[in-house]
Amino acid sequence: MARLRGLLWLIAGLLIAIIAGFVAYVTLARATVQIGSVQTIEAKSQVVVATRAISVGTLLRKSDLKLEELPVKAIPDGAITRIEDAVDKLTLADIYAGEAVLSQRLTDPNIVSGDGRIAAIVSEDQVLMALPAADLLSNINILKPGDHIDLLFSLDTPYSEIVQTNQGDNTIVLQTLSQQNTKQTTFAALENVTIAAIIDQNLYTSSNEDKNNLTAAGSGTVRSGNVALLVTVSPQDALTLKYLKDAGAIIDFVLRSPTNDRPSIVDPVDMNYIINRYQLPTQ
Repeated sequence: MARLRGLLWLIAGLLIAIIAGFVAYVTLARATVQIGSVQTIEAKSQVVVATRAISVGTLLRKSDLKLEELPVKAIPDGAITRIEDAVDKLTLADIYAGEAVLSQRLTDPNIVSGDGRIAAIVSEDQVLMALPAADLLSNINILKPGDHIDLLFSLDTPYSEIVQTNQGDNTIVLQTLSQQNTKQTTFAALENVTIAAIIDQNLYTSSNEDKNNLTAAGSGTVRSGNVALLVTVSPQDALTLKYLKDAGAIIDFVLRSPTNDRPSIVDPVDMNYIINRYQLPTQ
């Protein structure tokens, strides 16, 4: 009887030990999960990453960037934490999709260095060219670096006048006059050109009067200090633009939608085009 009683006490002790062990295990497991959750939250931070592969010399837009949580240990030095700090900056290196955007790999296209040079990035197959900011769109507070524009020119072009003569025997002869005339023609010389920088004459003056050379115009503001737009084009396009400028062509810029990179289907416009389109009387 005593032996049976001892065996029962032994079994009861084992059951109590097993139950106590199970309770301790569950308690420790829950505590570990809670500690792990806290550590996971503390170990991550939001940084700006690229939504796509971005090549060097690209002006960053909001659509190129997003916020993403990364492990703190994996975040490199210089990582940007606010999207607005990276928008409208030029990339100095290629950025892969999902890669953190670093401040040391970006530059402001409007920064002027000590020697007066603009921080514009030019690829190997392009050149940087200055175009006069003489049109109205360039001198109001609309255009900015990174915008895509079309370049429209008006130029006096030569043409030969052809006359019709009757030889008297019912023969009609078309004759080209030797004297050449000129007519104004307006056409799109280049499309989807990126503005690398805008040069303001105030960058080169020190007087407060020149630096505050802003004139109110209706609800907008006229920025009369703009003297040139810097654009990146191919060497052949640069020669074409120089010829048109030297030939006295009148230039105007038109601003494209940031999502439109398609070529425009437009015809050159002269007086004949205007007459035919609007059915204007000629007599």
